[in-house]
Amino acid sequence: MTEINVTLKFERAFKGELVAKNITVPIGSEAGTLAPYDMMLGALGSCYYSNFRGITEKMRLEYERVDISVRGVKREEIPTLLKEVEMVVTVYGAKEQKGFARAAELAGKYCSVHETIAQVAEIRTELRFAE
Repeated sequence: MTEINVTLKFERAFKGELVAKNITVPIGSEAGTLAPYDMMLGALGSCYYSNFRGITEKMRLEYERVDISVRGVKREEIPTLLKEVEMVVTVYGAKEQKGFARAAELAGKYCSVHETIAQVAEIRTELRFAE
């Protein structure tokens, strides 16, 4: 079992910081800070890529880099859970496109954050290729 710890420190206003093992990140609603859903969608994208990277390595798929754009839409009812999420995964410099669709599918399946969010929201993933 892996244990992960973070600490959140807040002033009386919605202004604070997330302190993790390797970094401290400002939290809030002003410029230069992350809001809660920024962190959640960021967690989804980074978890997804971590799995995608491992799968593509095992499949010996070659590429230069990947950009992941994550867009979430919250429902109006309280609690304002995510209703839908769209991820656009752009693979740059792929030697060939074969195998990437399967890697993208498996990355979603093995990403625990993806599977957690999928309990309340519809997640769509679009795979693109660029030079």
